[in-house]
Amino acid sequence: MAMSPFAPFSSGLRIALLALATLAFGADIATTVEAGELPAVTSRQRTEKKNFTDGEIVEGFLKTAFGAEYHLAGRVDRIRRFDGPVRVFAETDRADRKAQLTKVVADIGSRVRHLDIAMTSASEAANVRVKMVRDRDLYRTIASFYGAEKAREIRTSLDPQCLSGFRKNDQFEIEHSDVILTVDNGDFTFLDCAYEELLQSLGPINDTASVPWTMFNDNVSMGYFDVYDQYILNLLYDPRIRPGMTLPEVKAVLPEVLADVRAWVKRVNDLRD
Repeated sequence: MAMSPFAPFSSGLRIALLALATLAFGADIATTVEAGELPAVTSRQRTEKKNFTDGEIVEGFLKTAFGAEYHLAGRVDRIRRFDGPVRVFAETDRADRKAQLTKVVADIGSRVRHLDIAMTSASEAANVRVKMVRDRDLYRTIASFYGAEKAREIRTSLDPQCLSGFRKNDQFEIEHSDVILTVDNGDFTFLDCAYEELLQSLGPINDTASVPWTMFNDNVSMGYFDVYDQYILNLLYDPRIRPGMTLPEVKAVLPEVLADVRAWVKRVNDLRD
């Protein structure tokens, strides 16, 4: 889910915001743990649904790529995404969490065909900033981004464990995203938040309770990049889906795009018919 620390904004910019609440469990672990080593992840991977109809994929894509769970400003009836390389900078003193984030970013990059995403060590080169804080400092950090009044509103309505947001221009191209993650609520919560917030900061910002297979559902926790959400991100970043497109414009090209996306997701996940 997503939020954005850009206020005030210059003319022509918009805020697209929503926030994610993820239930935290487990003790903080100082050593880096891979997603595949966590029982909470492996159990989900064993039972993960991987075969979807065209209608199921299109439903999730349209429900997450259009709209926004938490509105502050700007229209939400257009496609919003980056239109160029994405570079991620991590602001943290936790080397283990930074290492986990680096692997999350690499995993996303390997599974979304037309997305150029990578870490950067230079903050000035980044268009995605990930700020990692202790849980006790989360709302202080939110307030520093959005102001005390908005932070209270977010806490009351969403009570987030982590959050993200982006700034877009008048062409609906995302120009910058910010992600806030807590580092001390356990490995599963960290990975679950990192995947969801990073992915939502790329554009599919609307949560939906009506699609049971997506991590963009507050009732779903994954801890890894599941197949269904790979479909959503690959559709969004296909070159034929452009920032600023309306719903009718997207529907006109979706059948052709979906056929190519299906082939890619099938190959990268070694899926059987």
